[in-house]
Amino acid sequence: MARKKRPEGTRAPNGASSIYLGNDGYWHGRVTMGVRDDGKPDRRHVKRKDEKDVIAAVREYERQRDSGKVRKPGKGWTVEKWLVHWLDNIATPSITPNAASAYHYAVHKWLIPGVGAHRLHRLQPEHLEKLYVKMQAQGRSAGYAHQVHRTARTALNVAVKRGHITVNPASLAKAPHVEEQEVEPFTFEEAQQILKCAATRRNGARFAVALALGLRKGEALGLKWARIDFDGGVLRTPRQIQRHKWKHGCDDPNACGARRHKVKPCKPTCKAHKRKPCPPPCPPDCTAHAVICPHRHGGGLREVPVKSRAGRRAVGIPGPLLDLLREHKEVQDAERDRAGSEWREGDWVFAQPNGKPLDPRRDHDEWKELLTEAGVRDARLHDARHTAATILLVMGVPPRAVMEIMGWSQISMAARYQHMPSELTMRVAKQVGDHLWKDK
Repeated sequence: MARKKRPEGTRAPNGASSIYLGNDGYWHGRVTMGVRDDGKPDRRHVKRKDEKDVIAAVREYERQRDSGKVRKPGKGWTVEKWLVHWLDNIATPSITPNAASAYHYAVHKWLIPGVGAHRLHRLQPEHLEKLYVKMQAQGRSAGYAHQVHRTARTALNVAVKRGHITVNPASLAKAPHVEEQEVEPFTFEEAQQILKCAATRRNGARFAVALALGLRKGEALGLKWARIDFDGGVLRTPRQIQRHKWKHGCDDPNACGARRHKVKPCKPTCKAHKRKPCPPPCPPDCTAHAVICPHRHGGGLREVPVKSRAGRRAVGIPGPLLDLLREHKEVQDAERDRAGSEWREGDWVFAQPNGKPLDPRRDHDEWKELLTEAGVRDARLHDARHTAATILLVMGVPPRAVMEIMGWSQISMAARYQHMPSELTMRVAKQVGDHLWKDK
């Protein structure tokens, strides 16, 4: 159907779209989308060879305007430009160095090489889905691809909020399916056996803290005596210990780490990598191995704030655990006297024999040795946190109190950490039976 023509001598109302054939032989369309930052009208222009194409483009602009989803005027960012800007100026200043390192690797190793050349507003969910498939075809796990997906989604969410795009394509993309690890909290008997064996080990109170209070590893290793109120029976967790990666301080990182470069793949009979697949050879421009740089900086164990406001909490200490911590302090005071000038004062609750903070890797090994000694099934140290949360469920502690004790910012975390133990299942079954079949 032909478009109706306006009577001669009349004009369209202010703000109305216009479509016309230009002297250059192209059809042009102009759409008023709103007002620019400087107060002038935001008038968008489209040019097409055919009239029907320019009409479709104008209608699309009008739909965006009417729905309130209008991207900012001007030439759009490329995905690479936006990701670099987001990483350097928005994300990195407000997150921990370890989280920034993970973001940096996902952006520069996968997202920029994979989809960085696209215009930001033209990036499609299918582009990201093909990238995830490519990653897994190269041997990366679904969980690793999912981490890259979460990085893209986080970065593009900010682009949506700032009006650079109207829809987040990463939210529409099908993320790689990741099988959730089955977590089984320790039973009462297992927890008792772990506590019994921990009482005979140096720094054994550290694992009692994990089972009773559910502190995260960094929170437990970052505890200081000044944050434990023995009179009030309260423990505060405003900070934590983290291991940060070393950074090169030399002019040529590739040459600096040359003696650590892996130049050949492992042999088929390799026995050096039993738990994980053999790593591939280093790329020609490898800049890793900063740990051996003579001018390295920024790495090692560092004390940093906890990751959220909810993590900065005060937790009540059970009486038996409070007594255990008092005994632990007496033992540590004796170690300080024996160490003399070798002692490095840091006020750490759980320290090495010379007073320095415990290394998270050694802490992991101690946990595995403890489980073996206790005759308990193998489990992650983080499963002790699941156990602490489940104990609160069995005790019927109100959800709001559970959030405060565990340091959760959302109550939805309870579904992840609290599990239905067999004793609670049987208790509920008994209560249902007593209610339905009670003698009237």
